Amino acid sequence: MKIASRPSSSFAHLPEPIRGELWSVERLEQHALSLAGTQQTRPGRRGDRQLGPRLRENGRVLLQSYRTIADTMRDERAVTPAAEWLVDNFHLVEEQLREIREDLPPGFYRELPKLASDPFRGYPRVYALAYDFVAHTDSLIDAEVLARFVRAYQSREPLTIGELWAIAISLRVVLVENLRRLAERMVRARAVRDQAEALADRLLEADRPADQEALLRRYEEGTRDVPFVVVLLGRLRDQDPQVTPALDWLHRRLEEQGTTAEEVVTVEYRRQTSMNATVRNVITSMRLISTFDWAGFFESVSRVEAALAEHPDYRAMDFGTRDQYRHAVEELARDAKLQELEVARRAVERAATEPVGDPGDPGGRPADPGDFLIGSARPAFEREIGARLRPGRRLERAFLARATPVYLGTLVLVTLLLLAVPVGLELGKVGTPALLLLGLLALFPASDLALQLVNSGVTRRLGPKSLPRLELRDGVPRTLRTLVAVPILLTDAAQIEEQISRLEVHYLANPEDELRFALLSDWADAPA
Repeated sequence: MKIASRPSSSFAHLPEPIRGELWSVERLEQHALSLAGTQQTRPGRRGDRQLGPRLRENGRVLLQSYRTIADTMRDERAVTPAAEWLVDNFHLVEEQLREIREDLPPGFYRELPKLASDPFRGYPRVYALAYDFVAHTDSLIDAEVLARFVRAYQSREPLTIGELWAIAISLRVVLVENLRRLAERMVRARAVRDQAEALADRLLEADRPADQEALLRRYEEGTRDVPFVVVLLGRLRDQDPQVTPALDWLHRRLEEQGTTAEEVVTVEYRRQTSMNATVRNVITSMRLISTFDWAGFFESVSRVEAALAEHPDYRAMDFGTRDQYRHAVEELARDAKLQELEVARRAVERAATEPVGDPGDPGGRPADPGDFLIGSARPAFEREIGARLRPGRRLERAFLARATPVYLGTLVLVTLLLLAVPVGLELGKVGTPALLLLGLLALFPASDLALQLVNSGVTRRLGPKSLPRLELRDGVPRTLRTLVAVPILLTDAAQIEEQISRLEVHYLANPEDELRFALLSDWADAPA
């Protein structure tokens, strides 16, 4: 019988937990710099290695493990603290799996840069970074340490906007993978202990030493797991060697392997201790990921964000507007085959050197990076950086340039296509007057259906677009003092009282010192 300090036999086919040498934050920064200098990336494409199948399998294995451990606990059998952590927090694990499925659609996954070299060839670069970070922190995520790790990497090689947003998803994927590996070992160790318990029961029930030797003869060859040996030692240690020779037999096998019972017990104790700590860290990190402000984290580590923030007015925008700017940077960089950081810097430079209109003119204003990213100056900026628009974007631009005639023309075309169906079915079966009557009767329902179809398509394709806004964290400043005028007509006393009540509601809901509300009114018979 062979006793090994590392799991063997029934554990040999199981992947090792994601656990490496525990590093300090300074060592992690050095490792990040090393990775940035050696990793080779390429654009994502169809056929890349997918995380989805492994993630689905992880969910299935974790659910099976949860049920197995829960059944053990219901039978009032002892389980390890790591197993209790898994059962008590399995709802959190299910939440992580759901978040990953929702936040990692195929299109987004395909756009992430992929590694071109082993051991993560074909996988997203950000997934490899998350894997290394989890391995060298024993799955315990600290936000500040993670930020320093990411900044160190980007000091040599910037990550894309998509990769920075995918950090949280990648950490979730790696933590789920690690927990699956640990759960498999928990379940297997439980099965091995049950086998040892069954053998110990049969040994203690045997009346003659010869019967015990017959039972032990089955274990002369092959490898036994450490949990198996520890349980057997615990069950047999208080027995009389004359009555139960199995204990002497077990000690002899340990001596042949150059170890002792005390060493084997120590190995098992260390294994359980490390597993308990890692499972606790995984659950703690999952809880942190679910509550952490990832938007704030993104803006604190993004080099594109830092480049845009060099414009003095950028930080005054609200988060939604800043996010619009960043999405535009992504699109322009993809279309122009440039780095996102380069696009952001050039937009800020254009805003600094080419104001929109005359700043001294009451109708003019200084330029903003948004003019070149999401505003009217974007087409010229696209030509400047050499962006090549995709056919879908060109078609959308053409539609918006002639929105009214294209919309009405599409509505007429769809209506005619819908009318062609009933008329075509009856063509040749009835006379011309009947066909004309059928077309006339079908015109109104066909036009109504066409209107719904066209509106649905336009809404799905274009979607709502929010206007750029200021965040005004400290309220409306004196320089932006505003009067909100509500136009009404003076018709009757009841209507005027209702408008005054609404005006009061607006005022009470916006208690800003530099914000005023007024009614702009006139009589119903006024000429203007």
